[in-house]
Amino acid sequence: MLPYFDPEYENFNQRINPPRVCIDNTTCSDCTLVKVDSMNKNGILLEVLQVLSDLDLHIFKAYITSDGGWFMDVFHVVDKQGQKITDDKTIKYIEKALGPESNLLGAKGSNSPGRSVGLHSIGDHTTIELKGPDRTGLLSEIFAVLADLQCNVLAAEVWTHRMRVACVVYVNDVATGLAIDDPCRVSQIETRLRHVLRGYGDGGGGGGDDDGRGALANFAVGSAPHHVDRRLHQLMHADVDVDGDAAPAALAAGEGDRPVVTVEHCEEKSYSVVNVKCRDRSKLLFDIVCTLTDMQYVVFHAAVSSEASYGIQELYIRRKDGKTLLKNEAERVIRCLEAAISRRVSEGFTLELCGRDRVGLLSDVTRVLREHGLTVARADVTTVGGQATNVFYVRNPSGQPVDMKTIEGLRGRVGQTIMLSAKSVPANVAKAPEPASGGLARASFFSFGNLFAKLRA
Repeated sequence: MLPYFDPEYENFNQRINPPRVCIDNTTCSDCTLVKVDSMNKNGILLEVLQVLSDLDLHIFKAYITSDGGWFMDVFHVVDKQGQKITDDKTIKYIEKALGPESNLLGAKGSNSPGRSVGLHSIGDHTTIELKGPDRTGLLSEIFAVLADLQCNVLAAEVWTHRMRVACVVYVNDVATGLAIDDPCRVSQIETRLRHVLRGYGDGGGGGGDDDGRGALANFAVGSAPHHVDRRLHQLMHADVDVDGDAAPAALAAGEGDRPVVTVEHCEEKSYSVVNVKCRDRSKLLFDIVCTLTDMQYVVFHAAVSSEASYGIQELYIRRKDGKTLLKNEAERVIRCLEAAISRRVSEGFTLELCGRDRVGLLSDVTRVLREHGLTVARADVTTVGGQATNVFYVRNPSGQPVDMKTIEGLRGRVGQTIMLSAKSVPANVAKAPEPASGGLARASFFSFGNLFAKLRA
């Protein structure tokens, strides 16, 4: 017989033991320490990481433990410029999002706004989720269809990886500015987008999903927004198993250094130990924990460190039923984590276009990129107060560097009302601060495995 579960008793415990957060700017001279203590619950680590990653804070060292009923984390973070967190507004937001006023122990998940693409400011909208085979010019075709069907794109996030694409697009009706909820119109939009995703062009066509990995188009009106990055991971996650042995070849073909992921068994405490070494970058820990959480694994302990340009992570996990991973599960975890780490990596050029928003702007801009032979690897589209900020990570489909003459050609095509800035994106986009006196000594990597060995001795 299962033990009786009293939700009121748990709620009482949560009220008398609310989450506590401490922002420490004195212990280390080169980083800010974010310390979080709370009662433990499934998924709480991911919720904390969502808050920090949404603020574009780089976690270059962390100690995580959640054995028993308590959750205790220490994160060493810097901002995008590699500096300590000194902005009062950011500090207060972290304290509110992770502290007693947060819903970390509630049932709804994180209240972090960052990767909800500014949904608080874009008003009434319809959410469209798309997934399918990627090809040059696909994004241009998608935005052209939406413009033709009088859908105004308020925000969008697009990822591509291993010739697959996933995107979340927020639209409303051009004429009314309201969400599109008419069933007939939704069906028309869905049909057109499916045709484009399957490669049948802008109209007609048909056919099925010959390879079992066909197009997907989902619509949601008036529902609570998902965390966008997590949703994109989920949309692309199902493709990993199909890739199988093709994954190493895909990575070797130009997606940067392949991450090294291993899974071992910790006999001392009956954990499965996931070890990761790869190029360090922003949101690396979030991507790893997000994937493990969605695969129904629980992270009990973790140690994270940055050494030079590499991130090193050691995570002690179990299945939700408390058991360690079987051999076939370990192999799948390795494949899924390799994909999750690699799919956010973008090398080439980043193009940022800022200007007054208008219907069809994205269709025009992505058409110009397509005409110049550029492939969009990732895209981040936001609209605030009528101003559009569109960031495209682009590369040459042949793998060659983007010619600066091409970039100059783009400046002349996008129009005088749009400001365009371009910069090269290196393989390694995040660095830990250099050691300083009174700061953080990074020479030794704390390992829970060493600790367990000492306890056993």
